[in-house]
Amino acid sequence: MKIHLVDGTFELFRAFYGPPKRVGPGGREVGAVRGLLRSMASLLAEDDVTHVAVAFDHVIESFRNGLFAGYKTGDGVDPLLLGQFELAERGCRALGLVVWPMVEFEADDAMAAAAARFAADAAVEQIVLCSPDKDLGQAVVGRRVIQRDRMRKRDFDAAGVRDKLGVAPASVPDFLALVGDTADGIPGLPRWGAKSTAQVLGRYPHLADIPDDAAAWDVSVRGAAGLAQTLATRRGDAELYRTLATLRTDVPLTETLDDLRWRGADAGALATLEGETLGPLGLRLPR
Repeated sequence: MKIHLVDGTFELFRAFYGPPKRVGPGGREVGAVRGLLRSMASLLAEDDVTHVAVAFDHVIESFRNGLFAGYKTGDGVDPLLLGQFELAERGCRALGLVVWPMVEFEADDAMAAAAARFAADAAVEQIVLCSPDKDLGQAVVGRRVIQRDRMRKRDFDAAGVRDKLGVAPASVPDFLALVGDTADGIPGLPRWGAKSTAQVLGRYPHLADIPDDAAAWDVSVRGAAGLAQTLATRRGDAELYRTLATLRTDVPLTETLDDLRWRGADAGALATLEGETLGPLGLRLPR
């Protein structure tokens, strides 16, 4: 069997900026949730989809905001989108999906934790992380745990992550620490571009492995002296950014493998949501 783990927050954002806006019977904007549920119905219709969980950022902030003031917050997020977060979780539950609403942790943490746990189960053939987010590349393991960009219909195994970012999955947090990740508010270090960072991490996989003195590097990188100086003077910042970029695998998820098996939608809950909030969805769900 395969397990499909979905970044519900990403799907909701994508739906908000994709399908047209829609005011439901209750008078609120629900277009993003309608788009999300149609996307989930499409996923469930695929032949090899049997075990599914959807992780959400129940709130945008997480424990990382306590570590770094510049980390991403809900500031600037369209209120019409924020107002659909809780409804998105309700909608996915009505579809019969396991939902993980994250507060202290983030949706990506839940996905990484589930992947680490269920990959150890011999009954699991493959785990598919449904999100194109760069940070999830660190959770990829060979072809056993892969990342999928559903919109572009592209899969990334360990070799694919290396082709995409220039580094192995284990070095993704180090890569993001040096290059930065604007989506998460991680600034990175000056001078450290994607190409030079990939070259350095190809030889020294983690920040702690990189010598402070460029003269000790045995890899040829353009501007090595400046890169080394920046890292030497701001290593503490880099280590903090690496912590921010490292997904947690200790998220307390209680579901068993069997709990993730999709057994059909809750027809009553879905009908109530359609009648009171979402309007008719016209979903075609497998039986």
